[in-house]
Amino acid sequence: MAGLNLRGVSKSFGQTEVVHGVDLDIADQEFVVFVGPSGCGKSTLLRMIAGLEDITAGEIAIDGRVVNELDPKDRDVAMVFQDYALYPHMTVFENMAFSLRYRGFPRQEIRRRVDEAARILDIEALVRRMPRQLSGGQRQRVAMGRAIVRDPKVFLFDEPLSNLDAKLRVQMRTEIKRLRERVATTTIYVTHDQVEAMTLADRIVILNHGRIEQIGAPEDVYETPASVFVAGFIGAPPMNLVPAEALPGENLPRTDRPPQDLLIGVRPEHLVWHTGDGPLLLEGQATVVEPLGSDTLVSLEVAGTLVIARLAPRQVRRAGETVKLAAEPANLHVFDRATGRRLPATCQ
Repeated sequence: MAGLNLRGVSKSFGQTEVVHGVDLDIADQEFVVFVGPSGCGKSTLLRMIAGLEDITAGEIAIDGRVVNELDPKDRDVAMVFQDYALYPHMTVFENMAFSLRYRGFPRQEIRRRVDEAARILDIEALVRRMPRQLSGGQRQRVAMGRAIVRDPKVFLFDEPLSNLDAKLRVQMRTEIKRLRERVATTTIYVTHDQVEAMTLADRIVILNHGRIEQIGAPEDVYETPASVFVAGFIGAPPMNLVPAEALPGENLPRTDRPPQDLLIGVRPEHLVWHTGDGPLLLEGQATVVEPLGSDTLVSLEVAGTLVIARLAPRQVRRAGETVKLAAEPANLHVFDRATGRRLPATCQ
C-alpha cells in the first residue's frame, strides 16, 4: 500500500506542452479518477506515472520514493489497458501468472496468487481457456486478475471499459466497485465517461487541456462546479448556462458584477414547472420533448441558448407548447463569462 505524489509534472512533445505543471496528492488506498474529454492529457499523465512516458519536468513519488528515473517494472505499479493486452498464445492462468514467473516467484506462490485472484473475480472456471475463447467482459476480468496477482503499491486503469458495449459497461462498473471493496489498493482510473467517474471515485480529478480544473468528491464536483467547463462536463444532461441579462433579475443570486459579465448555471433537475407563485426564471416554447418514463426531458431556447429541464411526466407532451420554469435561488450558480470561473454569490 502506498500514497502517490505529483509535483509540477509536465509533458511536452517538441514545442507542444500537453500536461502543464500538475500537482496532486493521492492518499494510501484512495480511488482517484482522472476524467476529461479526449486529448485533455489524462492518459498521458497516467502513462508518466507508470513510467511508459518520460516526464519533461517535475517529480513523481510513490510511497515517498521518487521514481522519475525508474523503469516501469521497478515502480511497483500494475496497469490495466483498454485493449486488455493479453497474450493470445497463453491460457488465462498463464497470462495471470506471467509477471510472477518473470520475477522468479516460487510455483506454489504463483498458484496461490492466481487462484485467489480468479476467485475474487469469479473466473475460476476460465483459467484453462485461451483469450480467443473469452467474451470482452471475461477478458477484462483476466486483465484485472493479472494486475491483482502482483499485489502492487498502485493500480492504474487506462479506460478499461471503453471497448465494451453499454450493458456490459454497467456490469463491469459494478464488478470494479466490488473489487474495490475486496482489494483496497491505491488506484488511479482514467476515463472520459463522467458516469464512471461519479460512481467509482473517492475523488475526481477533472482535466482540461493538460491542466487540473477541479479536484473533489463526486458530490462536491457536481454540486459546486469550479468553472463553466466542469459545469458543462459533469452531469447528464449537463448544467444549463444562460446569460444573466436574459433572466429576470429579481430571481438571481446577488453579486457586485453587472449582468452582462455573468453566466447563470442551473441543473436540469433543479428547474421546476412555474405554478404562478414566486418569480418566473425561464419561458419559451418546447423544441424537443423526450419522455423517459420516470421523468421527461424538455428542451427550449432562451436568448439563443439551449436549456434542458428534467420535469415530471406529462407536464409537457409535445414540441411547441409554452414552458414556464422556476428554480430556487440556492440552486443557481454564478460564473464569470470572461474567465469561466465560479463566482461567490448570495441568494436573496
